[in-house]
Amino acid sequence: MPLPTLPETIIDFHVHLFPDKFFDAIWRYFADRYGWEIRHKLYYRECVEYLRERGVGPIVYSNYAHRKGVARILNEWNLKVIEEIPNLYCFAAYHPDDGEEGLAMAAEILEHPKILGFKLQLLVQRFYPHDERIFPLYERILDKKKRVLFHVGTGPVGNPWVGVSHFTKLMQAFPALQANVAHMGGPEFREFMALLDDYPGLCLDTSFAFIPDFPFRFNLENTYLERYRDRILYGSDFPNLLFPREDEINHLLSFNLSQGFYDRVFMDNGLALIPGV
Repeated sequence: MPLPTLPETIIDFHVHLFPDKFFDAIWRYFADRYGWEIRHKLYYRECVEYLRERGVGPIVYSNYAHRKGVARILNEWNLKVIEEIPNLYCFAAYHPDDGEEGLAMAAEILEHPKILGFKLQLLVQRFYPHDERIFPLYERILDKKKRVLFHVGTGPVGNPWVGVSHFTKLMQAFPALQANVAHMGGPEFREFMALLDDYPGLCLDTSFAFIPDFPFRFNLENTYLERYRDRILYGSDFPNLLFPREDEINHLLSFNLSQGFYDRVFMDNGLALIPGV
């Protein structure tokens, strides 16, 4: 049988784009806090160009507000960027400390067809996914049939605000919520995959979970990947990588899964979540 291949054009559902000064600050933080040297220090136009040259069509990016007052700055920038660059879609920024002003901004920005929803980076933002201050945002997202991208797993680093137990409390409160969990929920891979059986709007993305010889690597049997191939999205975490971008792709291809797996994960599942594509 022929070896499986990637679709000719793929979708990357987990890219980070920030204004240049934000990127500079994030890269300094990674180096100072964790000793991580980012491999691809590219600004937003360079990121898009790099990915497009490597077969990526639609790009879904996110950014997040680390404190009060930052979301508006980022979202004003987001609206300019998604108008500037075709085939680019965004999970916008939100912080609950912005209060009613933040909710009004969220309601307004959700009207844009290239805004897919919001990114909540709970490791950095330091609140629980089931924090009741976020409930009005979830209600607006449900009303507009949009999504939330969560960093809510405990790896590669964790804190008290992340983990599958907290995320489960949220999904029990909002079972119809459409959500993506970054990094396959790792290292609680089994527990997050089990939630797919109960919540049809839930997906997992591959970012940072398939790095060869990395302790955080996805560690379940290939049968899990085939079983849930309709609920997994390819995401790279680009450009905030510690390794060549192609390493994860090549490692996933080395599993020699079905062609249907690669077609769905690298293209079809993402297409289904982007309206109008």
